Amino acid sequence: MLADRYELDHEIGRGGMGAVWLGRDTVLSRTVAIKQIGMTHGSVAPDLDRAEREAHLAARVNHQNVVAVFDLVDDGGHQWLVMEHVDGPTLAALVAERGALAPEELAPVLRQIAGALAAAHEHGIVHRDVKPSNILLTSDGTAKLSDFGVARAQADAALTQTGLVTGSPAYLSPEVAMGRNATSASDVWSLGTAMFHALAGHAPYDIGDNVLGGMYRIVNEEPPRLAGGGALAPLVEAMMQLDPEARPTMADIERAVSDAVPVPVVAGAVATAGEGTVAFAPLEPADPPTLAAPPLPPADLPPPRTHRDSGRNRRLWVAGGGVVAIMAVVLLIALTRDGDPAPTTPSAAEPSTGQTSASASQSPDPTPTTDGQAAPTSAELEGFASDYLTAASNDPKDGFALLTPGYQDDSGGFRGYKGFWGKVKDLDVQTVQGDPDQMTVSYTYSYDYKGDRITEDVTLRLEPTGDSFLVAGTV
Repeated sequence: MLADRYELDHEIGRGGMGAVWLGRDTVLSRTVAIKQIGMTHGSVAPDLDRAEREAHLAARVNHQNVVAVFDLVDDGGHQWLVMEHVDGPTLAALVAERGALAPEELAPVLRQIAGALAAAHEHGIVHRDVKPSNILLTSDGTAKLSDFGVARAQADAALTQTGLVTGSPAYLSPEVAMGRNATSASDVWSLGTAMFHALAGHAPYDIGDNVLGGMYRIVNEEPPRLAGGGALAPLVEAMMQLDPEARPTMADIERAVSDAVPVPVVAGAVATAGEGTVAFAPLEPADPPTLAAPPLPPADLPPPRTHRDSGRNRRLWVAGGGVVAIMAVVLLIALTRDGDPAPTTPSAAEPSTGQTSASASQSPDPTPTTDGQAAPTSAELEGFASDYLTAASNDPKDGFALLTPGYQDDSGGFRGYKGFWGKVKDLDVQTVQGDPDQMTVSYTYSYDYKGDRITEDVTLRLEPTGDSFLVAGTV
């Protein structure tokens, strides 16, 4: 009995981040899945920060296609995540049992998971480990996304401080394989590889034990293409483009298939009662439903880029970034492999009272467009702010480079900037909200500074530069 409320029945699954048990909530008289979290391979003590992060991030995404989180309990020094029990197999298990799926039966899965990830991205959360074994299929045909164990709010530096590349190697995007921070576009690639797996009956990259060779192929070679795939093939190809900016958004993907799939139906098995969530139950074949292939309007999706467009990526890989990334992946796999075929204060001044950071220069409101380009979206502003916070807290030199020259001067030059950011520890971002009309992004975050825990609300003023932004001050 956990926390005098939850009864454990038996273990129904195990992954790199913990075991999952079938359980019962004795207060509400319902079946639940209970996951022991925070324990990584080779560790002797639970990673409580990771456990709480998984619980909080998953709970923030209140969506019908995300496995619901009910409770986080501490019992006997271990953290347990109490979740919705899903009564069906994973997409990986279904493909392993039946082989390649037809496009018309996979389309509802794609639509639902894209919707779940779109909701996560709207909350500034990148899943970072989208793969077939994290997509659960219920007996009534609902698809649900699980396992936020390596997810992060885009500005959370907690996982990147270790230098590890997180995620399952066969489904990692090229930019993450090179050691860059994961973004919402990285999730798009990973979902594309998961759909490729389901349509082809195997993962797009056969990593096996040759992790270095597999990572090199992901970064340097043209992505594999589906021989079949029907109407879904062009969409999967668009999702698996080497250039992150060329990929459609999750909202684009959801819209591309939604009109053709009014009722979510998954051709699969009804798992034995009480044996779902991680889908190790026997699968019973079922006849697939007859659905029209979903129309995929080419005008709504970015055209595929050729491999020549990724020359800059290849040069970066050869220059050494790829070597660091793949060695980090090797280390991560040794720690977490689970059987899958894996800031804000821009001022340099120290806060005087533990409240708001030092003020910075201000200028007239910027315009939302530049050189005739479309105005940036909230997600783009939030993504930049998140990357900035991660850079500043991990390496002040990288964060300083993301300031305008004027704001660099206002921050006391690099020496003054580093004087603050070099002392920031354990940064945690609670909320991020971009305002394209004002070209600002606001967030609430907390951090340790010289032994004190400080919480602040900050609004950054951004200026466009090329295809990105620079921090021009605070508001």
